[in-house]
Amino acid sequence: MISVERRFTAHDPKNRPAPLYQSIIALYSVTDYSLGNVAGMEKPKVVTIVDDDESVRSAVQGLMKEAGFTSLAFASAEDFLHSGEQQRTSCLIADIRMPGMSGLELQSLLNAERFKIPIIFITAQGDEKMRMQALRAGAVEFLTKPFDDEALLDTVRAALES
Repeated sequence: MISVERRFTAHDPKNRPAPLYQSIIALYSVTDYSLGNVAGMEKPKVVTIVDDDESVRSAVQGLMKEAGFTSLAFASAEDFLHSGEQQRTSCLIADIRMPGMSGLELQSLLNAERFKIPIIFITAQGDEKMRMQALRAGAVEFLTKPFDDEALLDTVRAALES
């Protein structure tokens, strides 16, 4: 929401029209509250889920909602990138293996574009080499499906506080 305030002043003791350059002084004050951190407003923390498995995506989004987090969900890394939601994302939960761009490729691209988003990887098909690659590139956690809900929530909370 954008708030625009205009103030016009015109002063003439005989109530005559003043020349234009004297009669109108417009002061514009623009505040974009959607950016957050304006006038004491804190930017809402958004947890974004990227997973090609609709049932996992839906379950994780439901868990985030239950825990009081605002969340967005995307079926692919490409959908997430095309959405433009990278700047709003405070924590990213992503699958490793997805059709098209993998979670590791997404992480690499976000790092290259200097998005500092804490990433939690979830996977049913990860190995130790993949885990180490993700963690070395800055992932905060690498969880194997099925994972414990509380472990995921604890990791999300820690990522949002960092």
